[in-house]
Parts: sequence; C-alpha cells; structure tokens
Amino acid sequence: MSVLTPSTIDEVLAHLAERPEALLLSGGTDVMVEINMAHRKAPAEVVALRRVEQLRLWRHNPSSEGTGGTVTIGSGLPYAEMEHGPLAELFPALAEAARTVGSPQIRAAGTLGGNLGTCSPAGDGLPVLFALDAIVHLRSIGGQRDVPVADFMVGVKQNVLEPGELVTGVTMPIRHGWQGYSKVGVRNAMVIATASACLAMDRDRGAVTLALGAVGTTIIRCRDAEGWLAGELDLSAEPLDISDAVAQEFGRRAAADARPIDDHRSTAAYRGHAVGVLSSRLLRRAAA
Repeated sequence: MSVLTPSTIDEVLAHLAERPEALLLSGGTDVMVEINMAHRKAPAEVVALRRVEQLRLWRHNPSSEGTGGTVTIGSGLPYAEMEHGPLAELFPALAEAARTVGSPQIRAAGTLGGNLGTCSPAGDGLPVLFALDAIVHLRSIGGQRDVPVADFMVGVKQNVLEPGELVTGVTMPIRHGWQGYSKVGVRNAMVIATASACLAMDRDRGAVTLALGAVGTTIIRCRDAEGWLAGELDLSAEPLDISDAVAQEFGRRAAADARPIDDHRSTAAYRGHAVGVLSSRLLRRAAA
C-alpha cells in the first residue's frame, strides 16, 4: 500500500481531496487490530497523521466574562498527555478515561480523533465528550464545520464525516464542579469496556450530565436521569447532600435509559445492571 506522511493539516487535506477513500491513520490502535484479524480489508492508500504537530496540541480559550472558558484539544493529542498535568486538572473525567485506555504503549499512540473516527460505542473517550457537550471540528479542502458530538456519532462505527474531511479537534467548556469516569470489563486492565459512564457537574448552571458507553448503538445521554436529579439536588450546597435513596434512583433511571445488547463480551442484562451501579457510584463519589 501507499503510505503518505504529511506534516501539516493543509497537506493532509490536499491528499484527501485527491484520494477521498484513503484511510486516515492516527494511532492505529483500533484499525490495525481490525486489519490484523481480517475484520477489515487493508486499504490501498493510507494518510498517516502522526507527524502533523498541529493536531497534537491543545489550548485554553479564556472567556471574556471571566468564567472558565473552553479548551480545544487537537485530534492527534495522545491519551498519555491527558492523564496528568494541566489538562487533567481541567478535565478530571478525561484523565480518568485516558488512564483506562489499554497499556502505556497504547496510550502513547491512541487519540480522541481515533475514537471519533472509529466511533465504537465502547470508546473510552466518547462518554466524556458527550457528558461535556463537546463540539467536533471538521475540515476539508472546501472549508470547515463544527458538529455537536451528539450529532456526530450516528450508529455503531458510523459518523457524519464526509469524504475528504478530517477531524481536527474538539472543544469542551470548562465546568465548575466534580466530574468522573468509570467502566467495567472482563478484567482489571487493558480491556474494552463492557459498560462505562461519565458524570459531570456544572455548579454554575445547576446541572448534572451523564453519558453511558457500550450500552447502545451510540453513546447515550441520560436526559431523564439528568432532569430528575436536577429537581432532587441542590448543587449550591457544600458539601453535596446526596442520600442513598437518591443515588439508587439515579442509577435506576440511568439503567432505564440504556439500550444494551448481548454479545461476546457480555449480556444485555449485565450491562444494564452495570451502568446503573456505575452511575450511582459516580454520584456518591461526587458527594464524597
């Protein structure tokens, strides 16, 4: 196969304009497994993104009102750089998710752009993006567009990317409030999620968001559970007063929003139970 190694976004877009069917390769931690196991045909042409430094950066965008503002993360920033440091302090849930991704070698290669390109419901970074209302930035030779992450993923390994388009990054608001991520799998490490959940509090808006992974054809936002909790919880209280009854009902409502299936990794019944437990535990952690 032909492997192109551009060093700028403009070069990537020029290659894609000429070869819209070429495979975009970021870390390769998903697609190479599929090719090696013959679940996917090896492409005739590959555009490798590893040398595009513009995609491996992140920046803080302060707000003119003096609030936290937003952060834009390049699609090529590896998970290893999200685990600790300033970015982890801004988005603790993203740091927790990053630390669950495979081995150190996988975290040094895997990226949010790869998660978005693959669009597996079990992708560890995706529940965080959904819970934090991320905006996905797309570019092509003809222009650019911004897509809410809730509209980007449309099915199992399906998204709204058009031929010739590149995911350049995501932008997420900085929220004042606790956030966390948790998942379960068939072992304790280096595992694809059987079920996952991300909870994020926004004390400024008085809201809690919850997103579930691996329990539907796409990531699921638990709108019913979020709305119910808003009427039960005073986010201005310090510390938060969350009773066992509220935590259990929140978990039950989250499980009711899930749409799990039976497959080789788990049963639908276990997945539904697991996301209920994870959601309840995340809420208790927020109180603690």
